[in-house]
Amino acid sequence: MINFEHISNFIGVTLIVLGVLMFTALPVSLICESGDHWAIVKSCILTMGIGGGLWYYKFNTTGSLNRREAYLSVFLTWIAISVFSMLPYLFTGGITDVVDIFFEAVAGITTTGATTLNDIEALPEGLLYWRSMTQWIGGMGIILLGLAIFPMLGMGGAELFVAENSGNLVDRIHPRVKEIAKWIWIIYLGMTVVLFGLLFIAGMNWFDAINHAYTTIATGGFSTKNASVGHWDVPSIHYIIVIFMLLSGVNYSILYLGFSGNIKAIYRNEEIRWYAVIFAVLTIGVFFIVLPEYGGQTDVEEIFRHALFQVSSILTTTGYTTTDYTAWNATAVMIFFILFFVGACAGSTSGGIKLTRHILFFKNTLLEFKRILHPRAIIPVKLNGNVVKGKTMTNIIIFLLLHIFLFVFGIFFVSFFGIDFETNLGIVASSLNNIGPALGEAGPTHTYSHLPGAVKIFLAFYMILGRLELFTVLVLFSPYFWRRN
Repeated sequence: MINFEHISNFIGVTLIVLGVLMFTALPVSLICESGDHWAIVKSCILTMGIGGGLWYYKFNTTGSLNRREAYLSVFLTWIAISVFSMLPYLFTGGITDVVDIFFEAVAGITTTGATTLNDIEALPEGLLYWRSMTQWIGGMGIILLGLAIFPMLGMGGAELFVAENSGNLVDRIHPRVKEIAKWIWIIYLGMTVVLFGLLFIAGMNWFDAINHAYTTIATGGFSTKNASVGHWDVPSIHYIIVIFMLLSGVNYSILYLGFSGNIKAIYRNEEIRWYAVIFAVLTIGVFFIVLPEYGGQTDVEEIFRHALFQVSSILTTTGYTTTDYTAWNATAVMIFFILFFVGACAGSTSGGIKLTRHILFFKNTLLEFKRILHPRAIIPVKLNGNVVKGKTMTNIIIFLLLHIFLFVFGIFFVSFFGIDFETNLGIVASSLNNIGPALGEAGPTHTYSHLPGAVKIFLAFYMILGRLELFTVLVLFSPYFWRRN
């Protein structure tokens, strides 16, 4: 039996927190004199007011969420924060179309980075700050923030951790969920502050530095400039962002161990080793593939930097650009399209399928050939020396099949709206994997503004679906979820 009082309480607390974070845009608006301060104030009051009402409604601090309530809470909370994230856009009037506002809000909260804005720099600074803040919130997951607060209300949060990370092989760095949330947020906040300082020193002004610190650590990709990071022709800025994109693509439990001085834990982790190898090989490969196209007219270091940056950005699903990678040859474009489906490490802020799933799938596939030759042998799949449970392998295989099905279904659905095939492939893959820039008419030099409203809503749903790892959303549509037993 689902207890909607618990769900209401949790969504209410989450909206209160969202309203508090929304309020941080006010001083930015006042300092920059952008004129959107009243829109921010109204948005904060409305968000916190409704959040307070939901929290107070039949307030109940006893008991804990069961698994059904946890999954439903996660989904409804992400819908709620997406809707309330629209308020600053609505009150400011920077975007007039409601569908575009919803798309922008969802792209922010899910850290997808896709946009309908043709002139980002025309928006007032307060709204631009909030736009970046939505990605910073969504990057780690607003649910984890709730985990640190929920125990204070006397309600357990372990089920929410399971629901938010369904299908992920996230190593717990502490047996208590509250402690997990605390350490993750310390690392997350610390990396944001350090990156802000480095970008400011490298040449960004304070406003651009804080916005790009938010969206880099969140692997989100929203920029304050129309040309994204390519606006700054400063190598040090590009290299700094590359480093922090790659760090943000690492499992946060591994980051915790690394920052604690346990460097061996990083080296011994198979996913990290594959992460490093894939990044290095693809960067070198793309560099040599695109090098002849420049015909000696561009500095070799700049070409390498573009290859390095774009591979880092797409692999970690950040979505920043320094150049139009779709203008490179077909081989390079195909590599980036394949990268749409890879993703960085499980337990990171990146989207995509995640490397752990790919590693275990290929390991299991190779071992299946061995099992065919030795049918009586028991040959388990191992990761980092530990045997992976059969249930986990089943979960991964089903996840990959669902991912393929959803991708194909998405292409089929979008095709009814007359979208060309290249753009169709790109926008569906980009939305489902939370990338941002896609291919064709939605590539790095284009936006999603020209797409029909129905397609934008569909893609927004795919962004949420991808961000919540498929199962968290799809389980709500199964008949088993709503049965009493």
